Amino acid sequence: MPYRIHIARQHPRTIAKKLSALRSFFEWLREAGYRFRTKGADSIQTPKSLPKPVSNQQIQAALEASSSEDRLILWMLYGLGLRIAELANLEIVDITPGWIRVTGKGDKSRMVPVLPTLQRLIEAHLNTHQPKRFLFEKRQTRLSENQLRYRLSRLFKKVGLTVTPHQLRHAFATELLNGGARISDVSELLGHAQLGTTEIYPKLAGSTKLQHYLSSHPLCKGGDES
Repeated sequence: MPYRIHIARQHPRTIAKKLSALRSFFEWLREAGYRFRTKGADSIQTPKSLPKPVSNQQIQAALEASSSEDRLILWMLYGLGLRIAELANLEIVDITPGWIRVTGKGDKSRMVPVLPTLQRLIEAHLNTHQPKRFLFEKRQTRLSENQLRYRLSRLFKKVGLTVTPHQLRHAFATELLNGGARISDVSELLGHAQLGTTEIYPKLAGSTKLQHYLSSHPLCKGGDES
């Protein structure tokens, strides 16, 4: 009996996790040189939910405990809102002063601005490690998504936390939205095809919503009128 039929009665989230684990295992096998084909290993739709929040203070603590390469990995994920697959596939030719061209889902490209601090970290990394094609390599071979995840997990364990790449992407979006960024701009930076996808991120505090309302609506700018 095919495995997918065997688990068909289980909860959708359970099925999604098991299929994700299998895809990671298949990726490892391919990197080890095995050649094979899979059927029915594509992901399934599950209800969208927000990841567990991680604060800027927690991220700063991890940055202070990081080595130079791990610090760059964290900066790229939290500072640019990249998906882990986008980071793993990021090529040196896509990095220019002030901007990075990111290729996301469906091979769609977007331009993401780079802060001067991150630009310096990238330049130091290139000078030290001298990768040939991809930003993150080991022995001239691209670091896989799982290898990057492991390094990130190892880093946050130093400060007693368990943090995933998607949590950092969520933190990126939330910090921008709470700071007053337009949701359409955040959607473009995240590489979302539809604005509705971005709308699961902003769970703005009531005080933040009120602040935006008071500073934006014309009736709130002229004082009390009757």
